[in-house]
Amino acid sequence: MRMTFRWYGEKDDKITLQQIDQIPGMDGIVGALFDIPVGEVWPVEPLLHIKKMAEENNLVFKDLESINIHEDIKLGLPSRDQYIENYIISLRNASKAGIKMVCYNFMPVFDWTRTELARPLYDGSTVLAYDYHLIAGKTPQDMAQDILSNSNGFVLPGWEPERLKELAHLFEQYKGMDEDGLRKNLEYFLKAIIPVAEEVGIKMAIHPDDPPISVFGLPRIVKNEDDLDKIASMVDSESNGFTICTGSLGSNRQNDIPHIIRKFGRMGRVNFLHIRNIQVHEPWVFNEVAHKSLIGNLDMYEIVKAAYDINFDGPIRPDHGRMIWNEVGRPGYGLFDRALGANYICGLWDAINRSCGQK
Repeated sequence: MRMTFRWYGEKDDKITLQQIDQIPGMDGIVGALFDIPVGEVWPVEPLLHIKKMAEENNLVFKDLESINIHEDIKLGLPSRDQYIENYIISLRNASKAGIKMVCYNFMPVFDWTRTELARPLYDGSTVLAYDYHLIAGKTPQDMAQDILSNSNGFVLPGWEPERLKELAHLFEQYKGMDEDGLRKNLEYFLKAIIPVAEEVGIKMAIHPDDPPISVFGLPRIVKNEDDLDKIASMVDSESNGFTICTGSLGSNRQNDIPHIIRKFGRMGRVNFLHIRNIQVHEPWVFNEVAHKSLIGNLDMYEIVKAAYDINFDGPIRPDHGRMIWNEVGRPGYGLFDRALGANYICGLWDAINRSCGQK
């Protein structure tokens, strides 16, 4: 596996590449072009600039998260073909900059959803949390305002201001859209882009819905093993793969994450791993915690062992961390706890490797 760290760029991340390089076992960064509006072409030059900065700090830059998908593609509007063409050009440009994996999602309107960005834990650390009881009685606009007001001044992925300006219009457009309709539009998109991804050597990795349940009545189609089966069958290619996000899938206790990793890994479809732990209090009421198995509901050993068993050699990153040690930053994306998480994962991998007779 290659240990990676999500980085928001020199303009919008207080964490430096030098600090990331100082995390033991860190191989590279997962980046993106955050100033390019959704649907427009990503040029190659700024990607090469990120690559140069990474290499100057002993890091590689092979992985993107995310080239976001325009809502017209998800909605299946006539204009989608132009946005798909732009996406294809972006993939070709990314390949020229050495990119090998692109994470993306197909969630309508919002990406991930949380009801709290700084829930205090017993030790004074704060975490992201979701409570479906708190969604009741709120409008999408209320939720957006809560997110923006508690983001510590940082732009959060999936909650960009230009996207939120269109909330009312977008919800009107999605009226009547069910899972089958959204799934049909995903298949149309994949059949257009996967042949190009294969051609240029990029593996696509769709991210699970977060949380994997309908929010504000919007359809969700990447929730569980059955959904992944349907997506895998749309285009038979290792470039049509998955990001296995343990926190997203794990918020539904019915999802057997080690089994999912082994099943789709043996098909060559696990292209990216996001590893974090969560504590589920009741269905659709959960908060994030430190990575250690005993603290949350997910067995990190079994998850990492599953990745080891499929000989996973792709990117892994520690996902959302707690805010600890008085750090102030982008909620879920501080330095300290994610660095601890990376080393916990590396420690598990090393122990499994040694116990299997490798050195």
